[in-house]
This record gives sequence, C-alpha cells and structure tokens, in this order.
Amino acid sequence: MRDARAPLSRSVEDYLKAIFAITERGEAAPTSAIAAALDVQPASVTGMVKRLAETGLLQHVPYRGVRLTGKGIREALRVIRRHRILETYLLQRLGYAWDDVHHEADRLEHAASERLIDRMAAALEDPSHDPHGAPIPTSAGKVEAVDYATLADATAGDHVRIRAVDDDEPERLRSMEERGLVPGVSLRVEGGASEEGGVTVRVAGAQGPGQVVGRELARRIFVTSDD
Repeated sequence: MRDARAPLSRSVEDYLKAIFAITERGEAAPTSAIAAALDVQPASVTGMVKRLAETGLLQHVPYRGVRLTGKGIREALRVIRRHRILETYLLQRLGYAWDDVHHEADRLEHAASERLIDRMAAALEDPSHDPHGAPIPTSAGKVEAVDYATLADATAGDHVRIRAVDDDEPERLRSMEERGLVPGVSLRVEGGASEEGGVTVRVAGAQGPGQVVGRELARRIFVTSDD
C-alpha cells in the first residue's frame, strides 16, 4: 500500500469505504443503503456510482445494487487501514478517549500518506484490531474476515465475549465504556432479547445484579461464544 498512484478524492474514498462496509457479508449495496450511510441524496449516489463504474472501481449487480471490483476493494482497504491505524495511534499514543477517535480519524484519513500510516503501525507494533475491535487491514491489503453475531441474538444461559462494537456514536461509546461493555469482556446472558425489552447480562467478575442492554444497543455489540 504505497503512494505510487494518483490519489483518490475524499468523496470517492468515502464512497468506497461505505460500499465495502455494506457489502462485507457478500450482499450488493443498493443505492438507498449507500445514501443512508453517507447522508446524501439518492440522486447524488447515482451519479457517483456511474463515475466509479467507469473507472473500474465497482460493478452493477442487476436489480440489486453495486459491488466493488478487486481494484475497488484494494482502494477501500487502504482507506480503512488508514482510519483504523489512526484511531489506534490517537488512543494509544496521544491520549484520546475511545469515543473521540472515530470522528478525528475520519478527518485525518484522507490526508495521511501510506508512509506515515506504515510508520505509525510500526510504532504501535502492527496492531491487528482498532480500539473498537475492528480488524486492521495489513499493508499488503489483507483483512481478517469477521462474521460475528450480535448481543441481541444471544439467549439466556449463553456465555459470550465482546469482539467489536459500532463506533459511530460517541455518546453510545461512552455509555458502553461506563457499563464495561467493551471488546474483550466476557458476559453471561441472563435473559434474551424480546421485541419490547433488552438483553440482561452480567459482566464476568462483576458484583451485584445484572444489567439490561437495550435491544438497539445490543444490535451494535458483536460477540462470539465464550463457552
């Protein structure tokens, strides 16, 4: 991942990153989902999608949306690597709180060179995951495949470990940190989610009663079995 290529615009990088996230599990990305992810009008998405297709960064899937080409995936992973290394560096070396780093990295990711990012990664001893548990692509363009369930999918009696959390809402991240719901923590599920209520969990080693995690929040906490 070096700089020996024409740089992409900030807008193009944002589109590639958003489309990668939407299609990560194999589904095509519909225009409406891209518009929602980027908070833009569907008409704007249509125009950009046409441009990206013309440059070989994505392809249309008839009646379903778009999917990145191999070239598009490589470019998306470059942006994602920059973002996640920046988040990690801001937290570990500059003392930022974990709820501050996402938006700061959003601003910096388009300006940082690959050389700078590689040096940051080396200074951090090549971390594998960012502060919110997301895997960091390597400099060779490889990234760990993830297919985590959410806490909302857990049922009473399950033992799970938090692997990652959504990182786009600082207030939500602060709440999760205060409640001990962070990557690496083990939970015992004492009551599964219902349409009306949340999931009752107990953090491993915690004293006192369990805590109720609202259904919407539980959908943003990604877990694996810890049996």
